[in-house]
Amino acid sequence: MVAHTIRARVRAGMMDEIKAVARRHLATDGANLSLRAVARDMGMVSSAIYRYFPSRDDLLTALILEAYAALGDAVETADTGVDRADLRGRWHAVCGAARRWALDHPAEYALIYGSPVPGYAAPDDTVAPAQRPPEVLIGILRDGLATGRLTPPDEELPEPVRADLAEIADGLFPGLAESLLARGMAGWTQLFGLISFELFGRLNRAVPHRDEYFDHQTGLMADLIGLPRDA
Repeated sequence: MVAHTIRARVRAGMMDEIKAVARRHLATDGANLSLRAVARDMGMVSSAIYRYFPSRDDLLTALILEAYAALGDAVETADTGVDRADLRGRWHAVCGAARRWALDHPAEYALIYGSPVPGYAAPDDTVAPAQRPPEVLIGILRDGLATGRLTPPDEELPEPVRADLAEIADGLFPGLAESLLARGMAGWTQLFGLISFELFGRLNRAVPHRDEYFDHQTGLMADLIGLPRDA
């Protein structure tokens, strides 16, 4: 049993080291990882690395899962640090946490929100971790509905859109009105568009006051969703 535990610890440590080297390659070479290059940097023969990650896709999946977990931790921690009744304050805190994580971890952000990796198909076990950040927003919406501080917008959606959103709500967010889900999804996708524009240089030479611009834009998103201004 002791020997087994030691082997497990050694294996876990080696896998962590491989992932650390792979993250450095993400930062310099992008997401099209080469296991041969990772092995070379670690002083291993290329065949040895396959004992820990059978393929490049397995290593990518491990990095993706860790990135989603880290982002999920960041936004959940930010949300819990704000009074539950302050819906808009929670939204700004969550948006700011997502942005800070992305700016601190640009390669990992690009891995999960950038261009698809050629030839890679994410397995099903990445779905639940990917849902953690948007579930924080849904929690804000649910709390607003429960306290009467947020009401679904009275608007008709195009029938195909309404049907799609109804299916999403039934599967993931039961009881959430399609019109409110539409506003929430618009805010969430605009948030990541805003982060991506900043991170990938689309705002260079155009918007020098990034913090103020970000706060203003996320405020517009909060208005769209219908989050009240007072706590």
